[in-house]
Amino acid sequence: MLTLLELLQSGGIRTMAELADRLGVDPRTVRRYVGHLIDLDVPVESVRGRYGGYRLAVGYRLPPLMLSDDEALAVLLGLVAGRRAGSATTTGMGTASETAAAKIRRVLPSRIADRLDAVLESLAFTAEPDDVPTPQTGVLLTVADAVRHHRPISIKYTSGGGRSSVRTLHPFGLVNHANRWYVTGADPEIGEDRTLRLDRIADARTLPGSFEPPAGLEPAQRLLTSMARAPYQHEVTLRIQGTLEQIRKRLPASVAEVRDGADEGWQRVEIRAESLDWLPAVLAALDLPFVIERPDELRDRVVALADRLATSGRKLS
Repeated sequence: MLTLLELLQSGGIRTMAELADRLGVDPRTVRRYVGHLIDLDVPVESVRGRYGGYRLAVGYRLPPLMLSDDEALAVLLGLVAGRRAGSATTTGMGTASETAAAKIRRVLPSRIADRLDAVLESLAFTAEPDDVPTPQTGVLLTVADAVRHHRPISIKYTSGGGRSSVRTLHPFGLVNHANRWYVTGADPEIGEDRTLRLDRIADARTLPGSFEPPAGLEPAQRLLTSMARAPYQHEVTLRIQGTLEQIRKRLPASVAEVRDGADEGWQRVEIRAESLDWLPAVLAALDLPFVIERPDELRDRVVALADRLATSGRKLS
């Protein structure tokens, strides 16, 4: 919608075909975006005829952006932190966030700009910048619009194994997890839920029609559950005596599924893992009674860790 406004602000009449092509959407979506602008009191005029289309009313300009001291600081710190973490950036937007920060800095009164510069110059991070793939801006905006209006989309997707395909998706929600962007939804052709990484989507286009999302939808929980159920080499089943909160401190929802056990006070925990090397130390850190139901290999590794700890504990300094 903002891109549409920018195109209209450049002047002249923009045809429906031109706008649909520039935005990468269908004419119906263009009309919906125009409706949103009109709802925001932006005077978009419809011009009929052979060379008709849309244009802004003569003399219209966007109102100036006014920020208080707190708002300016919040925006600049958000841009810096987002660029650093990678969680708020998309392909092409790393540069965009830098230019946006420069524009805000340039129009601020000197008294505010100096104070903000002091914060930015003295700011340090304890972690290295995240180097994670980021989605394309157009893909992110198209998917978000489809989620909001319950529209199906057609996507070009490349799997982790490098296989490319074109598929239809009913998107339920966008989730940012561990600085990666995901879309949760359903594949209507096979009738199954899907969780896809946005950076692996090369193109996304809105399709005609609409769908009804399932009741009680929680996209973030769906993502975590799908991660915990992902097929890996090892399937681990445990019984742990403790509360859900105690277990979640060491085994988050993206790693393990936790269910009430048959015995009161015990929880049944299921984990899928590519390697078992990390699990013994995590179970020891839980500091809770536990029973390993499977696999036997994990039981052997836990016993080996216990023996090493006992040996180290008996050594004299």
